[in-house]
Amino acid sequence: MKLTSILKIAALVLPLTLTSCKSNRQAVKEGTTATTMSVDTLQKQAFLQKVNDNAQYARFITSKVRFTVEVGARQMTLTGNLKMKRDDVIRLQLMAFGFVEAGRLEFTKEYVLVMDRINKLFLKVPYAQVDFLRNSNIDFNVLQGLFWNELFQPRVSRPTDQQLKNYKTKIGNDDTVISMEDGKLSYRWLADNTNARVKMANIMYLDKYRGNYQLNWDYEEFKANNRKYYPMDHKISFQTPEQEIKFEMVLNYMGAEEDWETRTEVSSKYRQVTIEEILQRFMSL
Repeated sequence: MKLTSILKIAALVLPLTLTSCKSNRQAVKEGTTATTMSVDTLQKQAFLQKVNDNAQYARFITSKVRFTVEVGARQMTLTGNLKMKRDDVIRLQLMAFGFVEAGRLEFTKEYVLVMDRINKLFLKVPYAQVDFLRNSNIDFNVLQGLFWNELFQPRVSRPTDQQLKNYKTKIGNDDTVISMEDGKLSYRWLADNTNARVKMANIMYLDKYRGNYQLNWDYEEFKANNRKYYPMDHKISFQTPEQEIKFEMVLNYMGAEEDWETRTEVSSKYRQVTIEEILQRFMSL
């Protein structure tokens, strides 16, 4: 029976219940509450499904981009490229003077690669060897969700309908807060009620001994991409007990280039160092 039919029958039966005994009134009240909770749950699940369905169909997303990096009082702006292949790789190329590649970040399921092309330095390690990523339980699937503007979950390429039940929702007037807890980790998303698009994602790792780690990712300026919408402006901030790093990425267009190598070979001329040394040298350019 359709929900509208059930509600119509309930409306007809309601006057009769007013003449019933107190116990019957209480039973109806309890039944009504249960029905309301059920409808509320269905509404929340439907909204989560709509948010999840907004994920991109595209296999590739590519674009020229403008980057702004800010560490403390130091700030620099560069151009570059964003190249992503679904379930395979995310690559950011940072250009100096508009034509010289100064740095490269490459994320695959197996490793994180950070390269300083100017000083011939690099870092290539599993996710577990990068403190912030390890403490925040960030793997390739989480990064893909962040870059592709989607709901995400560690070790999951894309949440299934069953896994969506692990997410909690709090629906407001204009936006809905979506959340999921995992021990000391908390994941938060903010989605607008009208379009069910993710406007913000947040990962918080609470550590009362070493301090908290937080990643916040804001999405703005959505543009159509094959019947879906993708944010052209990404504002990212990393907060660790030691420092805060701000990063903005603005896309020029929505492309889907396929003719590019998805793995970077590191020359023997490069020296492997820590992420702190690469960042320090890069910001001194």
